Amino acid sequence: MGLPTFKGGVHPYEGKELSENKPVVLLQPKGEMVFPLSQHIGAPAKPLVETGDKVLMGQKIGEMDGAISACIISSVSGTVKGIEPRKTAGGSMVPSIIIENDGEDKSVESFGIKRDTEALSKEEIRNIIKESGIVGLGGAGFPTYVKLTPRDDAKIDTVIVNGAECEPYLTSDYRMLMEEPEKLIKGLRIILRLFEHAKGVIAIENNKPEAIKRLKELVQDEPGITVCPLSTKYPQGWERTLIQSVTGRRVSADMLPAEVGCIVDNVDTVISIYNAVAESTPLIRRIITVTGDAIENPQNYNVRIGSSYEQLVEASGGFKMEPKKLISGGPMTGKALEDIDIPVTKVTSSLVCMADDEGTLDPVTSCIRCARCVSVCPGRIVPQQMVIAAVHSDTERYLKLKGTDCCECGSCSYICPARIPLTETFINMNRRLSEAETAVRRKKK
Repeated sequence: MGLPTFKGGVHPYEGKELSENKPVVLLQPKGEMVFPLSQHIGAPAKPLVETGDKVLMGQKIGEMDGAISACIISSVSGTVKGIEPRKTAGGSMVPSIIIENDGEDKSVESFGIKRDTEALSKEEIRNIIKESGIVGLGGAGFPTYVKLTPRDDAKIDTVIVNGAECEPYLTSDYRMLMEEPEKLIKGLRIILRLFEHAKGVIAIENNKPEAIKRLKELVQDEPGITVCPLSTKYPQGWERTLIQSVTGRRVSADMLPAEVGCIVDNVDTVISIYNAVAESTPLIRRIITVTGDAIENPQNYNVRIGSSYEQLVEASGGFKMEPKKLISGGPMTGKALEDIDIPVTKVTSSLVCMADDEGTLDPVTSCIRCARCVSVCPGRIVPQQMVIAAVHSDTERYLKLKGTDCCECGSCSYICPARIPLTETFINMNRRLSEAETAVRRKKK
């Protein structure tokens, strides 16, 4: 019997050998730090500071502004230079708090104090996670406090730690599995305290045998936690496919994982929960992979949120050749960058520096109706028909085909012999539909 997996998916070149054996290096922040007020799904944070204010490391500088939002925490001490729009990895200008780092790392009084997690109530644990600004660190950025507060705690029977890291080139989660597995397990224990009937599952793709072995050894005496090796296939780490692989349960686009009894959190998210709850350290850093064949020294870094991508390139020895493409995130779902004068945010996972861009230079030709896009789609929808509806702005047809179920994983574009930009088309169509829906809601108000 094979390892757990899902129907569909692709097997792109992994590229993980470039950085998987590079332990995490601590980068000290320097110079100007930029904190966009929108680093998460939901409403942007509301600034709590003004130009000229002195701030401390660990101080909340942005407050949640709505039910779905997240706090912003300063990762350094220094002086607020201003609040102004700055470019982010997505290419848009986002209102941001600019802090001149004084290099002293003066922290708030409570920073780093050890807590007895067993003495904390569920409400206290959730409030700490909320005030620490933790969001999903797998890339989506959904506020973790909201995810860990379902309507009915008693219905949650499975908490899955997403250790798949199926995106090509990325190895930061793997390094955390190898370097901080104890914190991962302690963080999972904290989450399980919120759900009395739940068991914990650490799901890891089988291309990480050393991590699987290490975690199995550490949880052998943990009755409520198991390790689940998964078949290596992209997008194994997508929330819906992961739940299906681990539990056999289906989650449709209009459902939340909690409706099938599951909570899913990324490796670094769980470790960040441990840091916040057990060690009074809010989310002020990211573990980031800098990799690709155009960078001199591929490496994994522990870098403060607000630092510049330029610092990451400098720490890696610069470019050994002019990169043809720079990607924030992985090559399947990441965003192409125009430049690297942008800040590291909560949703920054990697910087991929590619010397070759031949895949995107192939000419687009007509669809040959081979149905490969249908066979690899993990959402079990029909990209070949969806793209026709999207190109013609046929919203009714697109919705009937369940186009909004698309997870934008890129599998269909990857496999298409005609090089049709399927995923890009669906991203744009879904964005237009979302904006239209938002406009209707505002009009009703």
